[in-house]
Amino acid sequence: MYLFFPINQSRILAAFLLATFIFFSTSAKAEVKVGVSDWPGWVAWYVAEKNGYFKKHGAKVKLVWFANYTDSISALSAGQLDANCQTWSDTMAPLSKGVPVKAILVNDNSDGNDALMVKPTIKSFADLKGKTIALEQYSISHFVLATALAKNGLSFDDVKIVNLSAGDAAAAFLSGRVDATVVWNPWVNNIHASGKGTALFTSKDMPGLIPDLLVARDKTIQTQRAELVGMIKAWQDAQRFIREQPDQAVAIMAKVVGMKPDAYKIFLPGTHFFSLEDNLKALGPETEPSSLLAVGPTIAQFLKDNRLIYNAPDQAMGVDASLVAEALATQ
Repeated sequence: MYLFFPINQSRILAAFLLATFIFFSTSAKAEVKVGVSDWPGWVAWYVAEKNGYFKKHGAKVKLVWFANYTDSISALSAGQLDANCQTWSDTMAPLSKGVPVKAILVNDNSDGNDALMVKPTIKSFADLKGKTIALEQYSISHFVLATALAKNGLSFDDVKIVNLSAGDAAAAFLSGRVDATVVWNPWVNNIHASGKGTALFTSKDMPGLIPDLLVARDKTIQTQRAELVGMIKAWQDAQRFIREQPDQAVAIMAKVVGMKPDAYKIFLPGTHFFSLEDNLKALGPETEPSSLLAVGPTIAQFLKDNRLIYNAPDQAMGVDASLVAEALATQ
């Protein structure tokens, strides 16, 4: 004998709502939150978004804009982001403190966008000795100057440093209050166009030392790997579009940062966008001259000398080339 019980409609509804909640919770969890700040190699992610490349490769990505770049680094370290756009040098401090993050993609290298600008009367580094240089202390500009001096037989003891924000440093130079300045574009271009200064040294002269990255938390790499691989595939499309359709790409990027396309164009020549093939070398072993692992000790030494870190991190633990390799293998 079989017993039949009446159907409980409320229990069916509850089960349906629970299944719906689980479905949308899982979908929401799959979305990768990525911090983005104002640098051409990172603003380029909006080209991927605008052109539908994330959707093309099945990647659910939420780009989170940070007007203050350093806030994005803190957000990643605190676990408020799944991944972030940041430099290799700015990834050293979190790594040295044991924050579980890894560089999974090199977006670009600065290739002239950062420069030591000097008065026309300064023709060589010998002429720079004893001169006053304005820069933003402990920033990339400080690192550029440290590298420039070391490559030319000088040290910080040979010059006078004035600590100013990048915009104020450029203004101080243009007004004649300092002899030189280290800034990045658009100030490099503005100074050059004014006729008041020329570049004595640029990031072209230090290849590989200013890499701009996509850095992800270890947990995200483990649990949302497919999203990150899809995002990396989208990058391949985005950087190709920038190379092949620069005017259209600039129009997208300029709108993000509130600039006119003609003004934003000056950033592209000084930005070496990396393909995934370039990334295989950049994320490769230290035997590759401009790889992250090869240039890392130079960057770490600068940070230690200026007490920005106290212990050099295990840099190999901060690089994961496997996602780029997977993206290339499954294109």
